[in-house]
Amino acid sequence: MKKIAIAALALCIMVSCNEKENKETVDNTTQKVEIMQKEEKQKIENLLGEYQKSLNTSDAKLAQSLYTKDGIFMPTEAPSGIGPEGILKSYEYVFSQIQLNIEFFIEEIEVEGNMAFAVTTSKGTTLIHATGDTIPEANRELFVFEKVDGEWKIARYMFNKTEPRK
Repeated sequence: MKKIAIAALALCIMVSCNEKENKETVDNTTQKVEIMQKEEKQKIENLLGEYQKSLNTSDAKLAQSLYTKDGIFMPTEAPSGIGPEGILKSYEYVFSQIQLNIEFFIEEIEVEGNMAFAVTTSKGTTLIHATGDTIPEANRELFVFEKVDGEWKIARYMFNKTEPRK
């Protein structure tokens, strides 16, 4: 009986140690995932910063370079720019009409594997080249990102106005 009690006690100690090791492994794995998620979100924030720069400098080639090869740009009240050439032409047209001076505000970024999305708002001004008028600019945006060769790119982007044009 004494031998059975000692064996049972030893088994309980081993199980307890295993549970503690398993919990530590799970905790470490969770921390690593959280760190990786944070790093990926930072990379996407950096991409959004480059995109903001492309808009504020009217740099159509920079904007185009931030998209995947099969990317789609879906501007408000205009045809979609599909693929590298379509995207470039869309931005060239937009920038021929207006000069943006905006700032993005990130509401949410979610990463799942090699795909991610971001919900943002932007606010600033737009100079309309045809009239010389500067008007307020405010939008809400949805970005879908894809990680291509280890680098985040815009796969789909659409926006709409949050304030009516005056």
